[in-house]
This record gives sequence, structure tokens and C-alpha cells, in this order.
Amino acid sequence: MTIIEIENNLNTLISNFNKETFIFDLLLAYGTPKSTIKRLVGSDHDKLASNGELIVRKKLFFKIANENLHSMIDELKTQKEVTKHSPRFILVTDFETLLAYDTKTSDSLDTELLNIVNHYDFFLPLAGMEKANFQDENPADVKASLKMAKLYDELQKNNHFESKEDIHSLNVFLTRLLFCYFAEDTNIFPDNIFTSSISSHTSFDGSDVDSYMQRLFKIFNTPQDQREINTPEYLQKFPYVNGGLFRDVLKVPTFTTKSRNILIEIGQLQWSQINPDIFGSMIQAVVSPSHRGNMGMHYTSVPNIMKVIEPLFLDELYLEFEKAYENKSKLQSLLNRLTKIKIFDPACGSGNFLIIAYKKLRELEMSILKRIDSLSGQMSFAFSEIKLTQFYGIELDDFAHEVAILSLWLAEHQMNLEFYKAFGRTSPSLPLQNGGNIVHGNATRLEWEEVCPKNVGDEIYILGNPPYLGFKMQNKEQKEDIQITLNKINNYKKLDYIACWFYKGSEYIKKVNAKVAFVSTNSISQGEQIGILWSQILNEAIEIDFAYQSFKWQNNAKSNAAVIVVIIGLRNISIKPKYLYLANIKHEVKNINAYLVNSNNIFVQKISKPISNIPKMQLGNMPKDDGNFIFSDIEKKELFNTNIECKPFIRKLMGAYEFLNGSQRWCLWIKDNNINQALEIPLIRDRVMKVKEFRLASTDKSANEMAKTPHKFREQHEAKEISIIIPTVTSERREYIPMGYLDKESIVVAPNNVLYDPEPYIFGLLSSRIHVIWVKAVGGKLKSDYRYSSVLCYNTFPFPNISQKQKDEITELVFAILDEREKHSQKTLAQLYDPDKMPEGLKKAHHNLDIAIEQCYRSKPFESDEERLEYLFKMYEEMVAKEK
Repeated sequence: MTIIEIENNLNTLISNFNKETFIFDLLLAYGTPKSTIKRLVGSDHDKLASNGELIVRKKLFFKIANENLHSMIDELKTQKEVTKHSPRFILVTDFETLLAYDTKTSDSLDTELLNIVNHYDFFLPLAGMEKANFQDENPADVKASLKMAKLYDELQKNNHFESKEDIHSLNVFLTRLLFCYFAEDTNIFPDNIFTSSISSHTSFDGSDVDSYMQRLFKIFNTPQDQREINTPEYLQKFPYVNGGLFRDVLKVPTFTTKSRNILIEIGQLQWSQINPDIFGSMIQAVVSPSHRGNMGMHYTSVPNIMKVIEPLFLDELYLEFEKAYENKSKLQSLLNRLTKIKIFDPACGSGNFLIIAYKKLRELEMSILKRIDSLSGQMSFAFSEIKLTQFYGIELDDFAHEVAILSLWLAEHQMNLEFYKAFGRTSPSLPLQNGGNIVHGNATRLEWEEVCPKNVGDEIYILGNPPYLGFKMQNKEQKEDIQITLNKINNYKKLDYIACWFYKGSEYIKKVNAKVAFVSTNSISQGEQIGILWSQILNEAIEIDFAYQSFKWQNNAKSNAAVIVVIIGLRNISIKPKYLYLANIKHEVKNINAYLVNSNNIFVQKISKPISNIPKMQLGNMPKDDGNFIFSDIEKKELFNTNIECKPFIRKLMGAYEFLNGSQRWCLWIKDNNINQALEIPLIRDRVMKVKEFRLASTDKSANEMAKTPHKFREQHEAKEISIIIPTVTSERREYIPMGYLDKESIVVAPNNVLYDPEPYIFGLLSSRIHVIWVKAVGGKLKSDYRYSSVLCYNTFPFPNISQKQKDEITELVFAILDEREKHSQKTLAQLYDPDKMPEGLKKAHHNLDIAIEQCYRSKPFESDEERLEYLFKMYEEMVAKEK
């Protein structure tokens, strides 16, 4: 069942509202079979006539009330007669107001009953669709990150961090600070001892802060019984830390009055509320932007991490917990299972994914132990059996590698405190122990199985947010990484850098109890990458387990990264359900292909001619002229004022910008039959000679060959009467790709595409919504904008053979669109196709065209874009098979 169907059903329910059948109509609206409704009516669970109640086990408890709705629903939440049926929803209504409570998410709904359609998403679980909910960012994390950035900026003013050694020393210093702040607020150190000692034992002007810190760090690395006899008492109060954090003697930056004050201010924050994943945000605040950009790294916020770990393993573990809830033996087996789990992030950065995964497993473990105690009727004396040694990572950056080890330990300490609150016992905090199996190295070069061994009985989950980097953004070393990792794949050089992780991950998990899920830019599931990468990964052994379609993601780091991402999970072939997340709504689907669509595994690849019966599309004309053929509008006017004889050789040049925004450029357009006449004009002759020199000087052999005809574009294509220009890039906000007719005097320039003298119905086909949907799925993207390619978008587009009558009908609708554009001739096409400003008449004209185009495929209307795309993929598959 689709969202649109549910909305339509709810509108029908409201239009034909009936108190006596309301709750049954609501169940029908969300897809409950009519046969189930028939069994309910008059059954033991149907008490509407007697008590105004209906019970549908594991789905809902419904109660009619005349007054006190709020107090009644509060009572029902804990009433044994209700909870024993495990209803997902509890509903109470007086048929004016509807109150509802989701027992799984603890969400509540309070609305006018006739307004229920505007809250359709609340009851989506009745239709088998879960709405994904994620915790908000922690304000304390944001504040701490900004304060640390402020300190860093101030230190930069008074220190010179130029060499690698200086930068490393600074990074380690900041890491040590973070540990100390955290330790004094979480009972590792005596309360506030670190900040107070700086305030009490250093000068106001900050001149001795560095020497004091050096001495203090030495204390942290020295056991109590080995400290010097003359060590002051205020330093003796600090415990021995060990763990390697304070082992090396490194330079401490110099301080001023201002930076010392900031140091003390930071200590006054509530560090007990800070998540260890703050370290990831801190890294972006302290490492130079160019360094971060070259690494291709992005800090991933907690809510986005949850989008990976929940469908990858956490949801299944909690489902297992629910099934075992009443059985002590099964609960113990689940505890044992947790000790066999390994979490591996092969691009772990500062450890964000590992930290959150660790904390969530510890939370589940505590819930299981509490339940076992409840079933036993007494408190056990078990300790946590989840160890940091179950967590593995690879990180290229030395500082991030050190931070990951430390932050995992801090996460362990936080969870030990939570364990103590719950059970009154925990493991000691100091000295520091192993902080996880985090390796410093290049994940594309290392053998993953050596980092995270695959042993009998292991349950392994690989996850993370590896560096993305399109092939044009990769440096020399990264290109070598790709060559080493992906050299068995044809055209591997065109792949994003992250392809290394998907490929190595899919190879690692084959035939073992393991899964993998990565966050990636959406380019990995678009355009050429599908045929190159995914045709190698998705085969008889590996399939997509779950996926999030493209969504914008921002985080709370200082240099906030806003990118368009997808999340893709891989597994060995299985009969277990697969889930596709659309706008955070969880859908169970039959299959997820590389385009992240519910369809068969299809790999649309470039082809040289259309698979449908439509005319050939060509690339616009390429000047290869070093700018000598091109004139601005001002240059063209000046040219005509002084050299009017040039006029026959000047044509309007049309690119996407000119076409969409109404601006003008011009170009020299000289044919072989009038070259002699053109070269008699000194200005033209001078420009042609410059083109020749430019082409001869090029390292491109084809450009050298073109020097033989320096008066021409590389190819000179023009229309006999009209042409249709298709812009290469257009905003993803637009519902339609704006394209249009040009007269025969206009020259379309590459990289835009063009159709010369086509039948009018072709314009309708390309302007349709269903064509946009295809382009969006199989074409490439520039960020999130559509990138049109004739060989990927047009030649592969499946369109049925249609009758002349249908072509004529479409032609009429094309003219209607052109007429509507003409009514607003004062506006540019960019303005007309802005979805927020598109005129109603133009919208309606396009809608009418959409209906006509879609009726060429089938008479039954499509319900959603997902359904349209599924149909197109199926048709494409059939057409390709027929052609073969």
C-alpha cells in the first residue's frame, strides 16, 4: 500500500464519516484485509455495542468515551486488560477529538477527528511502514565544540604551528585537555580538580600555563609510588592515568591572559553531559579545512549514525529481545550473542560510529540484565561482558586514530557509570585499559581480515562514513589506492573513492556471518557508477539489505558539511526482509537494486543509439577555440559598429545559461563554402589563425587534427528548420526539465544536447514527468542537480511505439505548453520553471501532457513515482532482452 492510497482512503473515510463503522474504516484505510474486518465484527474482541471498545491484538485498542479523554487514555496505557493484548496504538475518541498513543515510540496524537488525514503518518505502522525517529543533537556537544574551536583560534594567534611535529603536538595537547575536562566531571578525577588547579596555580597572564601543563602531564604518566618525593601535594592529588595518553613528552603551546581564561571557561561546561562523539566535531574545529577536505572526511552526527546501525543490526537485536522477553534462558542466549558481535569501521575517523554502536549495545545489555533480574525475582551479580576489544577500526590520520582510542575508552567509562546507577557495581576507571583495536593505516591498502579477524562464531558488522571523493577530486595517492583495490573492474578510474570500501566490504562478508553498511554521497548510486561498480558487487552472493534514498544531511561541526547522501547496507543472499527508507519511512520491499529502487537488479549502461523508436540526440557543437569564436552581446554590437561585413558569419550561440536565463552570446560560424569570403575580413582571419595556433599547441592529437580546419567548430551541426536544446544540468528542485525550440540560426554549444528537426511529440516526451523520473534515477548528478546525458538518459529511456493519433494528441499538448510560456514572455525559463513561482496555467498544461504520455504506457494511472520507476525498469529490462 502506498502513501497516496492511504491519504485517498482517509479522505474517503472523512467524506463518508460514520460513527458506527469509523474504527473499521480506519483499519481498512491502512490496508487491513476485509476478511479480517469480517472476523472482528461480532467477535469476542468487538465490544463496541456493549463497552464501546475494539481490540485488535498487536495492532490497536480502541475506546469510545464521552468525556475526560486525556485521563482515560492515561489509564489505558497501564491497564492490564489493555497491555496484555500488546496493542501498538491506543485510541480514544468522542468523535470530535481523537487521542492516540504509540506504545512503541511513546509518541502521542491529539487532533480533531475529521483532521486525521493531516496526521496520516502517525498510524503508518498499521500498514507495515515504520516512521524512523532519531534523537536530536545534544546542545552540550555543540557548545563544547564551539568553545574548543575558540581556544584553538586563540592559540593560533600566539603560536606558530607550521611543521607536522608542531601540529601533532597541538592535536595531542587538545586531546589531553578533553580527557581532563571529562575526567573531572565524571568522577575519574576529584570533582573540578583540573580546572581549579589551572586557576589556582598559574599566573593570570598565562605565561606559565605551558610549564604547569608539562609538569601535570608527567604526573599523569607516573604511578603514585614512583613520583618524586618533593612533588607538591596539589599535584599528588591527581591519579595515575597511563594508557599511553600522557606517555610522550610533547611541546605545549604558550598561553596569554585571554587563552588562559578560555581554558578555564571550558572547564566550567557540564562535561558529564558530553558524548564522546564530540571528538569528531572537535576535529573539524581544530584541523585545517584544507586538510579535512583532502581527507574527504565528514563528521557524522548521532542521528545519522543511528540511521546506519539500527537497520544494520540494532533493530534485529531488539526484536530478538522482544521475542525472548518472557524466557530467561533465551535472554541469556541473547547476552551471549552480544559478546560474539564485532563492530568494524574501516574509515573510523575519531570513532563516532564505533562509540555510538558500543553505547547502544551496552544499553541493550543492561535492559536484558534488568529483565533477567525481574524474571528471577532477585538481583544478579553479573558485570558487563561487552568489551572494547570487540570494536575495530582503521584510520589514516594519526590524530584521529589517537582520538578514536581515547573516545572509546571514555564511552566505556560513561556506560560503566550508567551500569553503576542501574546495578550498584561497575569496573574501575583507572588506570586506562585497551581502547579498542584501532589501527593507524590506509584502509584501501590493508587486509581487512588481518585488522578484524573472521573467527568461527563471530557476528561482524562493518559500518561507517568513508571518504567520498569523485574521480576528479582524487589526488595521486588516492588514484593509486583505487588502482590497487579496483583494478579487476573495467573503467574503475571513473569510480568515486568510496567504491574501494563498498568493494572490499562486499568481498569481506562473503560466506560469513557479516553485513556492511556505509554512508556515501548519492553519486555512488547514479549514472555510470551503477554499471561499473554495482554490476560487480550485486551477484549470486551479495544483495542490498536496506537503503536510504538521497537525503540532505547537516551536522553540528564548526565547518558544517551539507552533502547529499545515501546509506546502503549489503548482506549475503537471504530470505529475510529488505527495507527501503523513503523520506524516513520504512518500507518492506521485494528487492533493492543499485538505483535504490524496489526493482530487479538492472544496470543501465551507456548505449550509442536509442532503444526506443525515437530520433538520435546529438551533443552540441564544441568550439575548441580558446575563446576566439565566442562574442558577448556587447562585443557583438561593437563588432557590427566597426565591421558590419562580419554579420553573415555571426550566429547566436545557445548554452544552458543563455537558454534558461535569457542572456545572449554569439559565435563565428563559417562554412567550407564561404571560408574565402570570411578570411578576407582581417578580424575574422586574425581569430581563425589564433584558433589554429591554439589547436596545434595542444597535447590532444584530435585538437592537432582540427588545426587543419581552424575556421570550424569540431563538428558543425545545425538545424534545417528547428532544434530542441536540452540543458546538461538543471536544478533538482524543478519538476520538469526546461527545454525548448530554437530557430535554424541558433547554434547549440556543448556540453548541452540537441535534437535537430524532430517531430513535435518528441518535445512532449522529453518534457514529461515520467522522463524526469528516469533521468533522476539513471543519470548522473552535479551535487543534487540533474545531469542530462544522451547515452545514459535518452538512449536508454523506454518508450512504447505509439500511433499517429497519439502523436497528434501529444503535439497539441506541446503547443499548449508553448502557448502558456508565451503568455509570460517577460519571464525567463528559469523563472517560469521555479517550482515556487511556476504559473498555474503552465502547471496545468504540463499535467495534461503527463497524463497523455503516461497513457502511452498503460491506461491505468500510476499512483506514485516509485510505481512509475518500477514500470520503466521492467520495460527497459524487456526491451534490452528483446534487442539481445
